[in-house]
Amino acid sequence: MARVSQEHLDARRAQILDGAARCFARNGFHATSMQDVLQEVGLSAGAVYRYFRGKDEIIVAIATEVVRSVSEGYAEAAALNPAPSPDELIGMVMRSVLGLQSPPNDTGARHHAHLVIQVWAETLRNRELADILRETFAEMRVHWVKVVEAYQKQGLMRDDVPAEHVARTMIALAQGFVAQAALLGEAPIEEIEGGLRALMSMHATG
Repeated sequence: MARVSQEHLDARRAQILDGAARCFARNGFHATSMQDVLQEVGLSAGAVYRYFRGKDEIIVAIATEVVRSVSEGYAEAAALNPAPSPDELIGMVMRSVLGLQSPPNDTGARHHAHLVIQVWAETLRNRELADILRETFAEMRVHWVKVVEAYQKQGLMRDDVPAEHVARTMIALAQGFVAQAALLGEAPIEEIEGGLRALMSMHATG
């Protein structure tokens, strides 16, 4: 019997996860059955169960990939030197997290946003995912603290506010925009970039 290559195994696993992710983005984790997943990926139950013992294991695998892909988007943007301005930085992260390409694909953006929101919700009931999310958030915060510290050293941002507080705020802004994209169905990233530029143009008085 011919031995199945690791490349083939990895491709089949990715096929299952991609199909399951489409199902979950449409109907949510718990309204989607294994039969739905099987129909979506066009495989037999035996073929799918070779890779995953059940739907919960698929959910954990997808959620882990989503969380880590988000973290990678933050890390890549934060690694740029010199660091782009906050409006550009948030815009870059949003395009990465939502999977936006050129020209923009709004359907794809909503798919990614729906999946991210569902992963966040799933962490409320799944301790394993909650631990992964906390660990990933801590990693993101480290990256963005360094960006804020660079702003402060260059005199581009006031330094009387702890860098960690600013980093948390920037991450929260990005998270909130993902929520808007999922719940409202629109993700005009140019609007958040322009809004941030307007906020950044304010000057304290008195």
